[in-house]
Amino acid sequence: MPQATMPSLQQNPMRVALLTALLLGSAIVLSACVIAPPRVYEPARVEVAPPAPRVEVVPPPRVGYVWVPGFWAWDAPARRHVWVEGRWEAVRPQAHYVPPHWHADGPFWVF
Repeated sequence: MPQATMPSLQQNPMRVALLTALLLGSAIVLSACVIAPPRVYEPARVEVAPPAPRVEVVPPPRVGYVWVPGFWAWDAPARRHVWVEGRWEAVRPQAHYVPPHWHADGPFWVF
């Protein structure tokens, strides 16, 4: 009785193409699974006081969200304050919300 033999990869170019495509696809998908390091918070420390907050019209409340009021952020390359519009932010369980703010520290302002 003759034994059934599997054709080698060299004898089946379609199998080679399929395996190559599967390996390449797997490599692409798996390379996208990267765990990003946590963001490092470095406070802005400047000698220029922020301008007075702008008056914002707050949209109606949304369930499961907290309103983050607009604030003045520091644009280091431009060396000036820039206004960041207020926005609704999803509530995070067990998180304590503190609105963005500046405070005086001697001759500096710290964000």
